[in-house]
Amino acid sequence: MRERVAVTGIGVVTPIGWGYDAFGEALRAGRSGVRRIGAFDCTGMQTQIAAQVDDSTGDLLSWVEPRKAAKLMSRSALFAVAAAGMARRHAGLSRDAVDPERFGVVVGAGGMGATDLDLLMAQAQATIDSARDGASGAWDIPTFVRIFTERTNPLAPLRGLPNLAAAHVAIQHDARGPNATITTACCAGTQAIGEGLRLIQRGDADIVLAGGTDAAVNPVSVLGFSLIGALSRRNDDPAGASRPFDRARDGFVIGEGAGFVVLERESFARARQARVLAELAGYGATCDAYRITDERPDAAGATRAIELTLRDAGLTPAEVDYINAHGTGTRMNDVTETLAIKRSLGAHAAGVPVSSTKSMIGHLLAAAGAVELAATVIGMTEGFLPPTINLGEADEECDLDYVPNVARTAKPAAALSTSFGFGGQNACLGIRRW
Repeated sequence: MRERVAVTGIGVVTPIGWGYDAFGEALRAGRSGVRRIGAFDCTGMQTQIAAQVDDSTGDLLSWVEPRKAAKLMSRSALFAVAAAGMARRHAGLSRDAVDPERFGVVVGAGGMGATDLDLLMAQAQATIDSARDGASGAWDIPTFVRIFTERTNPLAPLRGLPNLAAAHVAIQHDARGPNATITTACCAGTQAIGEGLRLIQRGDADIVLAGGTDAAVNPVSVLGFSLIGALSRRNDDPAGASRPFDRARDGFVIGEGAGFVVLERESFARARQARVLAELAGYGATCDAYRITDERPDAAGATRAIELTLRDAGLTPAEVDYINAHGTGTRMNDVTETLAIKRSLGAHAAGVPVSSTKSMIGHLLAAAGAVELAATVIGMTEGFLPPTINLGEADEECDLDYVPNVARTAKPAAALSTSFGFGGQNACLGIRRW
């Protein structure tokens, strides 16, 4: 019989609050974190709204030691370091409580690329100036190289490497065990936590800091998702724009943030008398192998991911009391996810509460699944189900109980958290009350 894996700490940086308490209170209140974009001038864009982290909420740099190390971090990596630090503090895990070589880190992160505004602007300005310097007015690469080199910190381009968030978290916590980065788009955070579970089950680590992070509220990402028609254009009603399962939904709202959990082997958690929040009991992952941006209309891959999780957790469909859905608010996802839940849970699906945290915090991309797992555990621990806000009239093909608009008092014994991403990625986590 394999040893159970305990969730002992939660840390989040989100558009509606940082840390276990603030985030939990905002979830219960059904607060929206969607606003007009303030990170850059969005004039002329079809989408001008996003769910941004409010930097005035606290000092992210206070989680970095030494503070000057933050100069080498992207915004996404800084979110990760802060959320991981919060999770460790919440778990009451002291610096000498764990063997560094038995301490793992797994992070779901966005793809590589220059996404922070300062680096984007440096590249753009160097491109413009190189064209101006040339006689033809065309982009001259040698001139670009000279200008970009003169104006850019040589380590700055490294901030875009996807594994740097995991590296920074490991450095901050002296975690010398297995270290991995998952880059499966919107599934990354969920898969990172699932792989953290596997590290402990295989005996490769006693403790794992696992989670996801992303910071895609920048002109390139917003334009990119807008061009494929994935983003809501409800610019005149930001707080009401993220509308999972609603008939009037018109796309997801892009967001940013990070979520981390501390996972511990049961015997390790008991030995240090840790407070256990929940058991991470199961994990399943599949790929549709269908289309890059579309899910299989029959929801076969998503259904199988849920079924694999139930089997791994030793749960029957009838034992599932709540599902934190991927619930993006896109036409396709909400319908196929509803179908996957029906197919995997059978007749029991009609009575299971399902809600989408994205209605409040937007879509945090690689961080989404990790933050949603955190929301699920917080709700289970504190006795409530997060609502799906902005749900006026449900789509006729979305006919489950989506906990509309108001949080519901409940203390589920078992729950699922689902994630589905570009490329056909599907992942699910199963959680039991401890």
